[in-house]
Amino acid sequence: MAGMGVCTFLRPMLARRPTRTDDGAVTQTLPAAAATTAPAPSPTRHSMIEDALGIATGTLVASLGLFLLKSAGVVTGGTAGLSLLISYATPVPFGVLFFAVNAPFFALALWKKGWIFTLKTALSVALVSGLSSVHVAALGVSHLSPVYAVVVGNVLAGLGVIVLFRHGASLGGFNIVALIAQERLGWRAGYVQMGFDVAVVLAAFAVVPAWLVLLSAGGAVVINLMIALNHRPGRYAGVPRWL
Repeated sequence: MAGMGVCTFLRPMLARRPTRTDDGAVTQTLPAAAATTAPAPSPTRHSMIEDALGIATGTLVASLGLFLLKSAGVVTGGTAGLSLLISYATPVPFGVLFFAVNAPFFALALWKKGWIFTLKTALSVALVSGLSSVHVAALGVSHLSPVYAVVVGNVLAGLGVIVLFRHGASLGGFNIVALIAQERLGWRAGYVQMGFDVAVVLAAFAVVPAWLVLLSAGGAVVINLMIALNHRPGRYAGVPRWL
């Protein structure tokens, strides 16, 4: 038994014994188990609390960006931009329009992305709709530079969308189509979103002065480049831990 113990103790040492090559250099042989590559790390897991905080942060930041855009009378892409356009032409509040425009896309989300994503997206859209009224009551901006609103508003909205994407949610509408195109076809979500945004910005010529439309087009490029560069396929694999 003692001999077996000594052999067991010496086996790892013998497996790593030094050897001498033809040119006199000394090398050390590693065990076969140590030579194998380590398995790839599993995707980052989000807890329910992390997802809740992520959705709250993303919707707060995105809604503030949309508030800046509306305060300056400019537009952006996506269903948010479409809702802004309708709000300029009708007396219906932006928050009500934003939820109504996004509601038909919830069926597509349920079909292609599952009920958890759909619930998160519906909650995110509802929060942005509600927070839009909170910003109006709390901030009450009387004058805002359109250039500032386009740059800062789109940056904030883009940050909010990226946070939501990384916590398994979206702001509905074209975001859902863009995410499905990225997952099923490998197309970058930002570029797919940009295609829809071009159509929305072109429609703005019927409601908004031409120079504001051109300014808004630049802002739409900013937000979609942010999404395209920061939400690439395979770059972020965070999934809910509680699924």
